[in-house]
Formats: sequence, C-alpha cells, structure tokens
Amino acid sequence: RYLLTPGPTPVPPEVLAALAEPVIHHRARDYREIYERCLARLREVYRTEHDVLMFTTSGTGAFESAVANLTSPGDRQLVLSAGNFGERWAGMVKAFGADLVHERLDWGETPEPEDLRSALADAGDVSVVYLTHSETSTGVVCDLQALSPIAKEAGALVVVDAVSSLGAVPVETDAWGIDVVVSGSQKALMCPPGVAFVSVAPTALEAAARATAPRYVLDWERTRKAQAKLDAPFTPAVSIVRALDVALGLLLDEGLETAFDRHARLGRACREGAKAMGLELFSPDEDRSAVVTAIRAPDGVDATRVVASLRERFGITIANGQGELKGEIFRIGHIGWFDVFDITTALAAVELTLADAGAEIERGIAVTRALEAWAEHTPV
Repeated sequence: RYLLTPGPTPVPPEVLAALAEPVIHHRARDYREIYERCLARLREVYRTEHDVLMFTTSGTGAFESAVANLTSPGDRQLVLSAGNFGERWAGMVKAFGADLVHERLDWGETPEPEDLRSALADAGDVSVVYLTHSETSTGVVCDLQALSPIAKEAGALVVVDAVSSLGAVPVETDAWGIDVVVSGSQKALMCPPGVAFVSVAPTALEAAARATAPRYVLDWERTRKAQAKLDAPFTPAVSIVRALDVALGLLLDEGLETAFDRHARLGRACREGAKAMGLELFSPDEDRSAVVTAIRAPDGVDATRVVASLRERFGITIANGQGELKGEIFRIGHIGWFDVFDITTALAAVELTLADAGAEIERGIAVTRALEAWAEHTPV
C-alpha cells in the first residue's frame, strides 16, 4: 500500500519500531531524557533559539493555541488566504471574537507581498497577521521571507501555518522575524498524527500575557513553565513523542539542506511526469512547491473517481481536491519519507487509471521524464 497524500505521510520503520516500545510514564527519567532531546531537535528544525511548545493534538490544535493566546475580543487581526487552510485561520479568528480582516485570494493564487501590503494599508491598525506557508489544498508555497517583513513593518505579529512545510522547505523562524510558527507531527516530520508544535518568540509571549481570550489546555504560559522543568501540564502522547524523537533524528542526520533539496527534486519529478502525460498543473510549476503537486483532471474525468480507482486497484492513496476544487483536481503528496520510486509508482498508476477512463494522454513517458527530472541537480 502506498500513502501519497500531503498528510498523514508514510512513517519509516525505525519510527514505527519506537511506537512498539513499552509505554513509559511521562515523569520518569527515561521519558524526560527523550523529551529534552526532542524539544532541542525541534528548535533545530524550526531554526529558532526560542521555545517550541508541544501539545497533544493535531496541527489544528496548534492553530487554535495561536489564536487563543494572541486574541482579545475585538482585536483587529488579518488573515491572508488563498485556499482551505487559510480559510481555517479565518474561521478560528472569527470564532474567538476578533475583528477579522480577511484578504481572500482565489484558490491556487500565490500570495504576493503587494497583496499583504495593500490589505494592511486598507485595514488600519492590525495586531496579528496569519499566513499559510504551504497551502496543501492547492500546492502553493508562498514566499514567507518576503511576506513576513511587511507585516512586521505594520507593527503586527506574524503567525505562520507551517504544518506541511516544516522539514520540507526552508522555514527560518528567527532569521525571518516570525513570531509564531505552528506545525504537526504527521507531515514532513515522518511521524503519526498526535502531537503539534508552536514556536513562540518573546514578542508572542508578551502579547499572550495581555490577551484575554479563554484557554486552558492550550495555554502557552502553562505549557512553557512545565517544559522548562522537562514536564508537561497534562499527560503527553508519550509513545508518539518517543517516535518523533527518532524521526527528528533521521531528519537531522540527513541534514535539513539535503532534505530541502530532496523535496524540491521530488516535486520537480512529479510535475515533469504529469506534464509529460499532457496533464495541466494546478499548483505552480516551481521548485518552491515541493510539498504537494496538484493536477487538473482531464476534460470529462472526475478526479474523485481517479482517487477512488487508484486506491481500489493499486492500493495507492492520493488526495482529492478540497472545497470548490473537489472533483476538479487530484493531489500527489511528496513530503517526508519519500524517494523517487514512490513518485514514479504513483505516476504510472495515474497513467493507467486515466487511460482506462478514456482520457487522451501520452502513454509510456511519464516515468522516464520523472526520472530525468529527479537526476537534474538544479540548485534550489
């Protein structure tokens, strides 16, 4: 069976083996050693010297922690969205009673610095700007390095969804001046779902101390104080943390720059293979879009049926479109524990499925072109 969605993603055998170890107590010495090492490794992956807080939740819980800890009712906050997960930011901001300014771009559009600059100029005084680094509903990865300074210049905190990008494409938390970055275990970090993370700069902690929205389990200060003593305020997912420690070790042993290059090459191979079949890309044709490749279904072909056929005939799970794109596109993920063989397997199965569905595609060249693209060592 092949799992090629943009999350959850495949888990290496070493990580699965760690999950099978006996359960240990979260205040025992052996767990504290794992916990300490895991938190240090997270800071290294985040490229931050500040706290990375860990919560037993999905990535969406990390989203909610950011909104809950930075919001007082009536605060003006801006969301720049161009897909499903940007919409999720907007929904949460509204739920917590903030004065939402929602700069909504078309799904599949890449947010540009001028989009944010214009939105901030129209919005007036904004306390927080929420950005989505990798929008997995469309395959777009924005230029976070260019967007972050614009929000900072406006005096706003910068909060970033890096759930699918952390570990796959560069995220320079401190160097780019990002106040909060949220992520999760089940994407490029090659671990099962269950734990999520939030990097918090001192600016974010200061703002959280002033915010009045209710929070308890996801309270940053409660979690930060506990982690400082290598403790957790509530029972953590000890087995997943143990597995995450192994997964982070594998990632750091590979080297972050090497991992970034691998993901860029995987994305390039997937895009070139799809184009060789004559398919139209929905996601941008650029190396930055290294998380997931979104492909338009050919005329007369329902992407929902393509996804179902791949799963039923070949045991290959890819992703349908979300929201308004359901049935219009299909998405092949390539973050985490992947090599080019996985991409060529998916492309070959897509070719067979589309041909059987009557689509007019080029036969027999997708895999060859993907392998050629993989072999091209173009600087990222």
